[in-house]
Amino acid sequence: MRARKPIILIDDSPQSQRIVKLFMDNEIDFVTYHIKKFEDSCCGELPTTKTPSVIAAEGIFKEESLILYYIDYMKEKKDKGDLEGGKDKSIQKNQTDESNSAYW
Repeated sequence: MRARKPIILIDDSPQSQRIVKLFMDNEIDFVTYHIKKFEDSCCGELPTTKTPSVIAAEGIFKEESLILYYIDYMKEKKDKGDLEGGKDKSIQKNQTDESNSAYW
């Protein structure tokens, strides 16, 4: 089974930029999706969608405190070498070098 990158729904707010920076600082692979792109390309405004939000295999995290919890969880998982179920790193690299669409 391939790893799925979390998707971070962002806007132009400082909170969104801070969450993106935390993911980068902790070397957590992710895909960003700007909420404005969704509004422009699909269905109009999304008044109930909170940004930043993280959609991951482990769940949906809509508040900053929950996103910080998710980052801590991923750091612990990474420190334990438990990403991808502890598979060989070279195998992980080959599987995660695919396009973003392979993940969701």
